[in-house]
Amino acid sequence: MGSQMAPNDRVLIPQKTIGNNTPALIHLADDLPDDLTWWVDQYFQFEVTTSPASQKVQRRDLALFLRYMRAEERHDQRAAWTPRLSRAFHLHLQRALTLQGTRTWSEKTILRIMAHLKTFAKWVHKLRPFPLGNPMAKLKLPAVGTGLEVDRALTPAERRKLLDAADLLLTMGGRSKDRKRYKARERPQRKGYRPYRNRAMIYTLIETGMRRGAIVRLDLESLDVQRRALTVLEKGGYTHTYRISQEGLRAIHDYLTHERPQDAAHWQSAALFLPATTVTQSTGRLAVLAVSTIWQAVCQTAQVQGRTPHSARHAMGKHIIAKTGNIAAVQKQLGHKQAAYSMQYARITAEELERVLDER
Repeated sequence: MGSQMAPNDRVLIPQKTIGNNTPALIHLADDLPDDLTWWVDQYFQFEVTTSPASQKVQRRDLALFLRYMRAEERHDQRAAWTPRLSRAFHLHLQRALTLQGTRTWSEKTILRIMAHLKTFAKWVHKLRPFPLGNPMAKLKLPAVGTGLEVDRALTPAERRKLLDAADLLLTMGGRSKDRKRYKARERPQRKGYRPYRNRAMIYTLIETGMRRGAIVRLDLESLDVQRRALTVLEKGGYTHTYRISQEGLRAIHDYLTHERPQDAAHWQSAALFLPATTVTQSTGRLAVLAVSTIWQAVCQTAQVQGRTPHSARHAMGKHIIAKTGNIAAVQKQLGHKQAAYSMQYARITAEELERVLDER
């Protein structure tokens, strides 16, 4: 379609598919509406083929832009969507703060919103060109998924609190919840509770930067005590070797000495970290959900909020950069296939920059 198309010209919108999977054309009447609300409806009716859950997110992201446009322009007419409006919206997302002073949207969320907006703009422009060209064409964004939320890394104080809380598992973890029965005496530890295992898992997450999914794929034979190394099959189908600190290695040694033998006799599993014998249904490996549950319980004891196992991975990357300044060292420890991921840890947060300036 030529760029001289007037708003009232007939528009042919490709239908998703017909019986033989060949795109069909839907003939729409003349004098069509030209507001973006109408175009969004046509977009989801004729173009979008993702799952209902994904479409819900897409609609929410596009609605966010439409609300911003109406607030700025007092309408959402297609012709008013310009490259400058797109850049202003992007800046709005980056600068928006909550009542607590934290960012409303993370970089990952912003990338997702802008990617959905970019796809929508391209589709509209193909059918009815914008007066100033595709409003998203020149807005350069990194590929979705390449941005790491390194600002969510554990702080040194949070790491210390979590490791202290993990140590407390040996004496205080897994106590019976029956307060009435044990009112007059100390509640015993539950039979199926594994404090040494849980402690070792927390140490492994924090002291290697390993992903939680890798924790459950670790095999006993993957542990190299002499090299202080753990080799694991990553989700992408490749193996990677993580080095672990002396503290982390001691925690694993304690688990192998005090707990694993009793469970190993039952499961006959190659996994390093085993389910308790009291578990009725298992493959002999822990589920990823179990790692998250253990992590959350330790966070609660440590009074550390808003941190996930991945926060420990980010903390490891930042720690290596701080100590070595070597991006290759981050890549080697965390197993990034692309150095661009490792380079994220060289970024400095606004809070860190302010602290550096104040310390002059």
